Amino acid sequence: MTDSDLTPSRDIAVLLEVMKRLRAGCPWDKVQTFETIAPYTIEEAYEVASAIQDGDVQALPGELGDLLFQVVFHARMAEEAGLFDFGDVVEAVTAKMIARHPHVFGDEAAKADAAAQKDFWEDLKKRERAARGQASLLDDVASALPALMRAEKLQRRASSVGFDWNDPAHVLDKIAEEAREVLDATTDAEREEEIGDLLFVVVNLARHLKVDPEAALRAANAKFTRRFRHIEAALGPRIGSAGLDEMEALWQEAKRAEKS
Repeated sequence: MTDSDLTPSRDIAVLLEVMKRLRAGCPWDKVQTFETIAPYTIEEAYEVASAIQDGDVQALPGELGDLLFQVVFHARMAEEAGLFDFGDVVEAVTAKMIARHPHVFGDEAAKADAAAQKDFWEDLKKRERAARGQASLLDDVASALPALMRAEKLQRRASSVGFDWNDPAHVLDKIAEEAREVLDATTDAEREEEIGDLLFVVVNLARHLKVDPEAALRAANAKFTRRFRHIEAALGPRIGSAGLDEMEALWQEAKRAEKS
């Protein structure tokens, strides 16, 4: 492929060639590794999620492109190391999707409803873990997931073999117990551990109530941002000297405005 061919294109081959040349000619790209690029991969995935959450459809193609570039980057580094290439990535995900959707690509029409399909996926993943020699149900819960999301997945896996409470009220009792243990902690290390336990149980409550804890916390963050900006707008340059009571009154004002 010549330089004249390297213009923006819908052809994935052009992007693969761009990546190849970046690795050969850009000092920064040359020295990157799987480990150094991984944080950017996570960041780009979050930027995709942010564009979706913000309803920014115009930004979404670019954000998805940035995420695709991360896949291409990892595949190029793997190809240089003789491990695999982009084609292997495409083939692997294609094979996985076909295998996990027999109701579409096979004759198991009975598994076409969402609930039955989810059960089928869990059973299939269990067999895949066994084939890979993974002894624990928890072995393939990715350690780099956001902590709330990983907690929910760990709990869901444990629940699949009966290690779970059967009543949200029991979880609420546990939350109260963990909160008391936070107050009883006497060292920084103990407080960190107890707060971790408390957060873990709150995730458990969310799971029992069929609430996505990650989505719930994102919504809470967005709500806090809106209401705090109302305080900033109302106080202007006085915000640094305003008292808590005044700021709390403005917070309540923003809260009422949202509900009206």
